[in-house]
Amino acid sequence: MDTHARLHENISALADGELAASELELAFAALDTPAGRQAWDAYQHIGHALRSVQSDGELSAGFDARLASRLAREAAHDAEAGQVSTAPLEAGSLPQR
Repeated sequence: MDTHARLHENISALADGELAASELELAFAALDTPAGRQAWDAYQHIGHALRSVQSDGELSAGFDARLASRLAREAAHDAEAGQVSTAPLEAGSLPQR
């Protein structure tokens, strides 16, 4: 994992109250940077939105279609082989529940 991703992971864990004590110094140092403060603000906004009592849980019109379209454009990951395929996913190729 690269340093940038690790710092964001630590800041996220700090925001959730789940950061190990041994990682606190690194997280606080990251918060002293513009990117760290931006990440902290983003995680705080996300947490606030998730906890908001004003949310009715309704998605905007067309959200599901936009999400499906974006997911279809992403590379497929083979977790067992640790490989990434750049071929777009077929509409019916996703596992159904």
